[in-house]
Amino acid sequence: MKRVITYGTFDLLHYGHINLLKRAKEYGDYLIVALSTDEFNWDEKRKKCYFTYEQRKKLLEAVRYVDLVIPEKNWEQKILDVKKYHVDTFVMGNDWEGKFDFLKDLCEVVYLPRTPEISSTQIKEELKKKGK
Repeated sequence: MKRVITYGTFDLLHYGHINLLKRAKEYGDYLIVALSTDEFNWDEKRKKCYFTYEQRKKLLEAVRYVDLVIPEKNWEQKILDVKKYHVDTFVMGNDWEGKFDFLKDLCEVVYLPRTPEISSTQIKEELKKKGK
């Protein structure tokens, strides 16, 4: 079985996220999504989420391409996750290009193009404009 892992916040789940998950799953048989916890998002990324970790986890678990959702609690856990889950391919959006090349000794590292016309940041900005 070929295992793939990706990481992210996946707040305000949208079709760009679905495109990423679908393309990631094409690299293997089993897709693991490491989902940033609320604490990690706030303490390390200074990012406030619209949905809680548990809500985002339920949304991801409902996506047919996702086989397992695990918590991402810190930046350093990637090496441990790749080893623990016997990951063959690590996938991220190309906005992270080169940032995870240190994993190439452990698995294949792939950076996929983002869906250009959509992002959670864009959605949040639109909601702010509308006063929501």
